[in-house]
Amino acid sequence: MKKILTVIFILIFSTSAFANKNKNTWDYPLIEYSGWVIKGSENHFKFQSNLREDKDVLKEFKNNKNTGIISYLLFENDKIVIDVSDIPKKISSGDYIIDGLLPSHSMGKSLVSYVTGHAICEGYINNVNVKLNDWPLIKDTLYENSILLDLLNMKGGDQKWVGERRNVGSDNRIKGGKPEENVNVIGLEKVMNKYLKGTEKSKLIYNYSALTTNVIMNYVKFKAGDDWDKLLHKVFNEHVKVKNSVQFQKSNRKYARTKFNSARYSFYANRYDYLRIAKTMMEDWHNDTCAGKYLKTIYKNRIKKKDNTKHATDVGLYTKTYGGQFHFDIFGIDKKRKIIGLSGFAGQQILIDLDNKRIIVVNSLYRNYNWKKIIHSAIKG
Repeated sequence: MKKILTVIFILIFSTSAFANKNKNTWDYPLIEYSGWVIKGSENHFKFQSNLREDKDVLKEFKNNKNTGIISYLLFENDKIVIDVSDIPKKISSGDYIIDGLLPSHSMGKSLVSYVTGHAICEGYINNVNVKLNDWPLIKDTLYENSILLDLLNMKGGDQKWVGERRNVGSDNRIKGGKPEENVNVIGLEKVMNKYLKGTEKSKLIYNYSALTTNVIMNYVKFKAGDDWDKLLHKVFNEHVKVKNSVQFQKSNRKYARTKFNSARYSFYANRYDYLRIAKTMMEDWHNDTCAGKYLKTIYKNRIKKKDNTKHATDVGLYTKTYGGQFHFDIFGIDKKRKIIGLSGFAGQQILIDLDNKRIIVVNSLYRNYNWKKIIHSAIKG
């Protein structure tokens, strides 16, 4: 019986992981969920190119009405070597792509972690081992006294209420909540007061959850206080030096019915600015900057994933470990190789090969493209 249930879980999970090409896979509208905008830098990094054609990538784009892929970048030897895009102006839902801004979906969870690292470097938070015992919003909930590193590793003890361990194939639903009241929409204050007041922490196990990331993000916002915008500017304008404006979204106040300005991890950026962010992370690692030391700390403290579906369709589904909101240790690649994986719904992918200084950035409307061929094989080398 247990084996049958496991098979059912895997089938449902893997099916839900593929975004239906006939379904709206865009993120929450920017107009309704407009958030914190960080302006681009005049001193942004200017990429050089030494382009080549890749028949496998071109094949995916030729059939992209079915594959869903709209952007592919491969960066190596300090140059862009593959650069293909077919970005529509309008999505099937009627939403328009504004200024080339593409949604991160859950890749934004990793970017929240990166901001957290900078918050530690700037002194807003002492280290990854602090307890969240100074934040009134989570008092008398299961998150009170949580250790930051546990939350970064998706070990919130929240599996009875949220996440994929409780809700097969969904990381944003909450126990007792209506379908439209997912944790990304209604905001953190309503989640804590309406659903989690008086709850207790369960066993600390890996439970991939949207709420866990939003708790981290809003804790960093709480600790930064009036410097929240300054912190985001420091990360993306001064450190990464993005060329165009980027932004994190807020929860929708219409559903939240609260004055609390709840941050959510969904991030929007131009395709080249996603590459600039990944390149900066790679440089942080190799230059041993404070942010680089943070990345090494979360890599060192990564944990094994449980119930991994091992589907070669996404770096989030084809990795053995998880650490600090990043995916590590890809199946089929030497375990000594250090590769950072960022994964988002509908096929958003960033892979940073730290050993070979190679980066792949993919944006998609739905994930029907051949991930194994154009991402896994390309990063494997």
